[in-house]
Order: sequence, then C-alpha cells, then structure tokens
Amino acid sequence: MHSTDPAGHDTGGRGSRAMTGPHLRGREREVAAAREALDVVRGGRGAGVVVEGAAGVGKSRFLAELGEMTRRSGFDVVSVRADELDQFAAGAALLSALPPSDGSHRALAAADDQRLWLLDSIADALEERAQRAPVAVLVDDAQWADPATLFALRTLPHRLAAARVLWVLALRSDAERPIVARVRDDLERLGARWLTLGSLPHRELHYIAADVLGAPPPPALARLLHGVAGNPFLAIELVRGFADTDAARTAAGETDLLRDGIPVSFRRSVAARVDRLPDDAVHLLRIGSVLGREFDLGTAARMMGRQVGSLLSGVDAALNADLLSADGPRLAFRHDLTRQAVHDHLPLAVRTALHRDAADRLRGTGARPAEVAWHVVMSGGPVDDQSVTTLTTAVRDMSSSAPDAAADLAQRIAGLLPPKDRRRIALLTEAAEYLGRTRRVHEALDLVDATLPEGLEPVQEARLRLVAGEIHQAAGDDAAAMTHLQKALDLPGLPSDLRVRLAKTKATGHVYLGDIAAAELTGTGLVEASYGSDDPAVVVSAMVFQSQAFFYRGDLARALELAAEATRRAGVEPAALYLRPPRIPALWQATVLTATDRLADTERTLREGQREAESLGLGWSLPHWHAARACALLEQGALDDAAVEAEASLVVADELEITLTNPQARALLALVEIRRGDLAKADDHLSAADTGSGTHAQRYGPWVSLARACLADARGEPGGAAALLAESFASREPARLLALPPSHWPEIVRIALRAGNPSLARAVSGALLGLAAQDESRQIVGAVRAHVDGLLHHDRGALESAVTGYRNTGRPLARAAASEDLAELMARTGETASAIESFEEAGRLASASGAGRDQERVRGRLRRLGVRSAPVRTHTAGPQGWEDLTESERKLIPLVVGGLTNRAVADRLYVSVHTVNTHMKHIFAKLGINSRVELTRLAIERDAGAEAAD
Repeated sequence: MHSTDPAGHDTGGRGSRAMTGPHLRGREREVAAAREALDVVRGGRGAGVVVEGAAGVGKSRFLAELGEMTRRSGFDVVSVRADELDQFAAGAALLSALPPSDGSHRALAAADDQRLWLLDSIADALEERAQRAPVAVLVDDAQWADPATLFALRTLPHRLAAARVLWVLALRSDAERPIVARVRDDLERLGARWLTLGSLPHRELHYIAADVLGAPPPPALARLLHGVAGNPFLAIELVRGFADTDAARTAAGETDLLRDGIPVSFRRSVAARVDRLPDDAVHLLRIGSVLGREFDLGTAARMMGRQVGSLLSGVDAALNADLLSADGPRLAFRHDLTRQAVHDHLPLAVRTALHRDAADRLRGTGARPAEVAWHVVMSGGPVDDQSVTTLTTAVRDMSSSAPDAAADLAQRIAGLLPPKDRRRIALLTEAAEYLGRTRRVHEALDLVDATLPEGLEPVQEARLRLVAGEIHQAAGDDAAAMTHLQKALDLPGLPSDLRVRLAKTKATGHVYLGDIAAAELTGTGLVEASYGSDDPAVVVSAMVFQSQAFFYRGDLARALELAAEATRRAGVEPAALYLRPPRIPALWQATVLTATDRLADTERTLREGQREAESLGLGWSLPHWHAARACALLEQGALDDAAVEAEASLVVADELEITLTNPQARALLALVEIRRGDLAKADDHLSAADTGSGTHAQRYGPWVSLARACLADARGEPGGAAALLAESFASREPARLLALPPSHWPEIVRIALRAGNPSLARAVSGALLGLAAQDESRQIVGAVRAHVDGLLHHDRGALESAVTGYRNTGRPLARAAASEDLAELMARTGETASAIESFEEAGRLASASGAGRDQERVRGRLRRLGVRSAPVRTHTAGPQGWEDLTESERKLIPLVVGGLTNRAVADRLYVSVHTVNTHMKHIFAKLGINSRVELTRLAIERDAGAEAAD
C-alpha cells in the first residue's frame, strides 16, 4: 500500500506513482459537491465523500485534484493508495501514513487483539492534527485496502464526527469484499456525499485528447473516441496508441464487447502494444503482471532466470512504451487495467503456475506473508506444507487487528486443503476463535457445528469445543458453554495442559452459574497445581477463582484479600492482565469492593486498571471496565455519570465489534432512566438487552430481572415485578444476591412486600444471613440487614439504624430509600413532623443524585402531608441549555475550549477517552450544536456575557 504523509511527501511504501495527468474534465458537478464537504470541515465538523465508478473512469485523477484543492485550502492531507495484495496484509497503512508530531507512535500493544490500540492511535493522531488545521484523509482503491485500515474507516468517521476531518474514499463500483460494503454502508448512514463517476460525454473526451496531444485530435482519432464508452483512461490509452493503426481499426470494430469489465478493444490494444516490444520487455511485463501492480525487478529477474542487469533494455522499452513507470523503489504498471489486461492475456494454466512460482520465490526472500498468501490463493492450490505455514502466519498476523478478515482467510485456505487434512481442522478452529472475537459470534458457532461431525481426532475435537465453550461464555450462554466443555473433558488421550485449561474454563462457568459447590469440585487439585506454575497468569487466575468462590459463598473479607493480592501480582507481572473478564484481577477486585465499605476505593481501582488495560491494547475488556464503573457510580448515586459509563460500554463494544449486546450495561441504563422518570426509554434499553441472544438470563439475569421488575413496579404492576425477581432471588444462598451491589437488595424486599410475596422477601433476608459481615463490609452489610428487617417487620428502630448506617457508606440513594421507608412508617403512625423531616431528607438526596422520579414521588408524599415544594426538573432529551449540563460535562468545556484533544482531556481528568467522547456527545445534544468549534464559540460568548453582566 502506498501512502503519503500530511505534508504530501512520499513515505516510501512499495513504489509511488504521482496521481497526475491531463486536466480533470467533465467533473464540475462532482468537484462542486466535494467543495461543499470541504466547507463543512472548515466550519468545524467532519464530513465524508465516497467516489465510486468503474476502473479507468478517473477516480484516482479526481482524488489527485481533490488533494490539491484541500492543500490550497490549508488542509493537512493524508493519502493512502491500496494495492490488490494488501487484502491480506496485517497492520494499517492509514496508521503508517500518520507519523506523530513528536516522531514516535504510541507503543504497539503486545496483546492478541490490537483493534483498540489501532483505533486510538489513528484517532489521536488525526484529532491532534485537526486541532491545528483541517485534515483530509484520501484513500484510493479502497476496495483493496488492508482489513485494519477498512476497520478504522468504518469506525473513526463517527467517533471523530466533531473534528475537522474530511474522509474521502475512492473505490470500484464492482467491489465484492463484504467489509468494503460495510464501510460504504456506514459512511452512507453518516451522511457522506456519494459521487458516482460515470461516462464522460464525447466533447470532454475530445478535450482530453487535445490535452494529451497538445493539439486538437485528427478526425480519425476523434471518430475512434466514440468507441471507449466515455472512459477517460481508455481514451488516453487510445490517443497514446493511435500510431498503431491495426490496433485502432480493431478497437473501432469491438467497441461494445466486454470481458471481466474490460473492453476487448482495450485488451487487444494493450496486447498489440506489448507484442511490438522486444522479447525481454514482453517477458518482464508478463511476469510483472503476475507479481502485482507494483513489483520488485529482482524478484521478476529470478522468476525469469536472469540477472537484473540483463533486463535493463527490456525495462527501458516498457518505460518508453508508457506501460510501466519507475517513480518509486519498485516498477509499477501505469494503471491496474493495463496490468490486468496483460495478466488475463496469459493462459489460465500459465497464470496459476506463475503465481505458485511467485509464492515460492517470495517466501524464500522473506517477503510479507500477506504477499505470499495472495499468490497462493491466486494459484488455487494444491498447497504444500511451506505454503500452509506461510498462510497460517498471514492469518495470525492479521488476527490481532482484523480478526474477522483473518477468519475469512483461514476458511479460504482451509478450502484449498483435503477434507481430512489436520491442517484444515486447525485452520477452521482458528477461524472460529477469531470470529468469536467479533460480532459474528453466530457464524463462529455455526462453523464449530459444521466442523464437529467430520470425524475429528480427540485432541482436535477438544480444542474446537474449548473454543466453542469460550465463545459461549463470552456471549453469556454459560449452559451451552458447559455442554461443550464437559463433552471435551470426556474425550480420551488429551494432553494435560489442554485438560487443565478445559477444567479451569468449566470451573469458571460454574461460578457464572452461581453453583459454587460445583465450581470448587471441578477446581479440586487445579488451584494447588496452579500455585506451583511458573506462569504468573496461571497463579493470578487461581487467586481470582478462589476469590470468586469466597465472594459468592458470602465471605467478602477473604474474597477481597485474594482479589487485592491478585491485582498486586498482576501489576508486577503484566502477562496476568491478559485473562478474560471478569477474571482480570483489578476488574474483579472492583466488583468485590463495590459490595464492601470501601466503595470509594472502587474508582481508583477501576481507573488505574482500565488505563493499564488500554495501554496494553486489551480492547475486548473495555466494555466490562465501563460497565463496572457504571455499576459503582450507580451505587454512589451518580446517575448521570453512571449513564455515561454504561453508554461508553455499549459504544466501545460497537466500535470494536467484539461482542453481542451487553445486557448489564442496558440494565444499568434502564435503572438510571427509571430513577429519572423516563420509563419509555428504560423499556427501550431492556428490549435492546434481549437483542441477538436470549441466553443472558444466566449470567446477567439478576441485573435484567431487577431492571424489569423496577420498571413493572413503576408502572403499577407489583405482582409482575415480584414474579420477575423470584426467578433470580428466591434462593436463600447469597450467590445470586451478590450479583448486585448492596443498595439494590432492599428494593427487592420492598417490591416483594408490595406484591404480597413475603416468602421472596424472607428469602432475601435469609441470604443476607449467609454474609459474613466483618472487617471491610461490616457497615454496609449491617445497614442493609437493618433496612431489610425494618421493611419485613415494620421496625422503626431498624430503619433508623439503616439510615444512620448508610451515612458513611457513600450510598446516598440507599440512604434516601431508607429515609423514605422510615417516613412512610412514621406517617402511618401519625408522627407527621418526623415523617416530613425524613421525607425531605429523602427528597434532597434524590435531587442531588438526579433521581427525578424518586424526588417526584417524595414530593407527592409531602403534598399529602400538607407540605408544598418546588416542581422537579425532569431529565429531557434534545437541546436544553447550559443549566442542564452535568458537573462532569461542565468540567470538560474549559479544557476543550483551551484546545485539548479528547485524549488530552481524558488524561487530565483521569478517565477513559471513550467516557470523554460520550460526555461530548451529550454536551452537543444539550446545546444543539455539532462541533468543538461551535462549543468554543458558545463558551466564549457566554463568558463575555457574564463579564458584561458583572
């Protein structure tokens, strides 16, 4: 792939060809549309342009004109031109085209999933440049771009919509790669301008011929121009080859014939021009057409069995014939249509043999695996061991930045191998694993189901079932995961390391399902063996597993002790951080902390853990970090910030395409909206929680059940609410209860009693008795127990104890609920003055947290007691005003106005850049604006108005 830096200088690549030529003719309408996009970007907001058309219609020439136009307008221009061989390339050419201003990229993530690192690196570089000047990103021949660049092009235009970035893609109309179609669809949804370059009128072709000749074309040539179907490249080729009268006559008679999208006339014209060249030039062009649009002369010489020096006369002849150019370190066909015409003129048997020879020679010279892979695929098989090794390397290289493309390539290679070939099964297993990292989870599982009946060896089947089990676990379908894992463990002759991994994954599944006894039974011997391992990740994993077992047994102190030690060790041995959620030590420690008196420490643990995960490129973990932060913030009564983190969880999962919809984040958002009073929006979130899978009830069931029950209760359906809760919380064991933070536990009891279901309320009370309230959890567990007892037994003293106990736990909404429950009890017994005092405290706490519906409910209770209060401000969508900005949003604005990028703002505030992105989206929505430029203007005007008022 060829790229230039923002200053327009060539960065090397595999050769360069200046995108210059005759004047751009007949594209005035398209140029005007592009100018409109430039104006949008100059105004402070991102824009997109997609240039589509057939080969040779002038897309590259149009991009060259647009590049010059943007440079004259003061844009930084980032140019990337793809090559057919880039389809299997690892890495992102777009990132390579963006050297950072300080001369060094962010450290490359060493993770097996580099998508987050890739997106953040490109986004940071573009946003930083856009702060200084508008940026134009031009990608030519995008239908061949490497998968990582296409992934960035799918995601970043939306993320950087408020930055001064112009995205321009040129691609062929007949592009067939699915990922290219997704890029097109995503850009269209974002409102990109769609420019289809069609055929040019004959008048414009006449002008082009005059540009090339420096004089009006002779009548004979003018007549022949009618035969190029309005294609400017073919017109130029016709003009340059006009001296070949035989070719011209042939062209005139075959103007309507097409083969593979290329006019037969053009193929014959190229063939005629090639045939007139010396033999060395003919052979060089044929070998070069196999090697690619750009090719190394040394490789071509080796394939021809010649020394490089002996080919110089042939090179000169091809250059003089305008079939090749030598503007960069490699020779290049002047247009891919020319290369394709030469290539397709070769007999099929010759083409496939030459591609196989090219693969062998390129592999011997240490060429990129992607380049070798392309030739192997083009040869169509059979595939030898060395080729399979190279192809597998290409798949694995690609998997870290584009796992879906790696999976597609693995399946394509597997299709070249015999059905019973062991290498085929290994490739299909890897393909399933890579698909499992993306949103194509169902395809991954379908691939597993299709491969299992093929009479696999025990080890092959066990590895495939392990992949299936891990995919099911990641998707929340723990029961299906356990089926695969048990069937794998039943197989004979498995190596010990594979059997241990299967058993550990199964034990984790038991934890997810709340069956702690089965988890401990499965893990018998594994924990002891793990502590003796030299692998720090194995030791830390054992600690986290033990911590989870103690936690769900109700021993919070021991659980926290083990989680803290696992986190400490992971800090010393970063390899341990590559465990999957929720086994990441700091992530699990935060979960435990949320259930203890050390709730305030959760923020620090999550902040430090998430920043470390981001720096290591553990993108797949980010939705879980954001959801954990949302959970902790909701527990602290910070509804607005909790909603932002839950939204960020969904956004980053969508950006990275790494998982099915996260029901925990949706349930958290629903709970926030219920507190705010927007029941319709809460319902939407819960509907979305079910989208794509009905299996999440196993692991995320407590969250979804609670949210659905709270929604039903808010709608006056306590019976239905209690029935929903009974599905998850009817057991007296603490495991299911501990899936939720403590402040939610009394709510379950309150709904159960309101529905006339005291057995459910007593089950929660019994589960609380199973908690060891000691050390780090004494205060919160004691307060919750008192709260539940007060509700069950109408005990004023217990409720007063709960209110007092909550005061120092950092849970204002829990204290508000206890105060409201206490006030209700006192009002029923005629203690009006005390009831009013408790209601008012509950109202103040609800107001401070943004719980508008809670506040309105308390206001109604006070009204019945004869107390009038101010109306509650409701949380509304759409443009509002400065007074509706949250405290966190207000903190961002001076930093943005000061010129900091979103990354710099995130670093200053010690939050994730995805959190900042979500805050910025909310700020824009509330103020009715679309860009940082508008925000800066409004902030300056507001400050000026405030000074004038003073």
